[in-house]
Amino acid sequence: MKLYFSLSLATIVLLLDLFTKRWVELNLSYGQQIVITEFFNLVLAYNAGAAFSFLSDASGWQRWFLSAIAFFVSVLIVYLLYKNTINRLFCIALSLILGGALGNLWDRIMLGHVVDFLDFHVSGYHWPAFNLADSAIVCGACLLILDSIWNGKKDSNQEG
Repeated sequence: MKLYFSLSLATIVLLLDLFTKRWVELNLSYGQQIVITEFFNLVLAYNAGAAFSFLSDASGWQRWFLSAIAFFVSVLIVYLLYKNTINRLFCIALSLILGGALGNLWDRIMLGHVVDFLDFHVSGYHWPAFNLADSAIVCGACLLILDSIWNGKKDSNQEG
């Protein structure tokens, strides 16, 4: 898979993420919910921390710490995409993770927090709100696991 395709996919994820976050910020007030279905709402929430609001109540240092991690991971992913152009699934997975990481990095640097708006719930229990960047990262991670399983089976079949 060509590097420009991988970077284009990451850019599409980044732009969709930024567009949806800005749309939600323009159309909802902080904390406002719009009921979509009995199990899904749109809600404007801010997360100064990492996944599941980890470190969100820290004194502010987490903004730059998490930004630095996202930056270095993004550089590493671009390097891996450059070196691994043959494995298509691996490159798609990394491209999704890269686009998501850059979307959340943009928010952290520009706003000091990540904008979340997807709110799933069941019987009054809410999953922590998240965004398209988070979704892309999770999908990319799942594809990496799938790629690892498939490549592990290929390797074990070649040995036998």
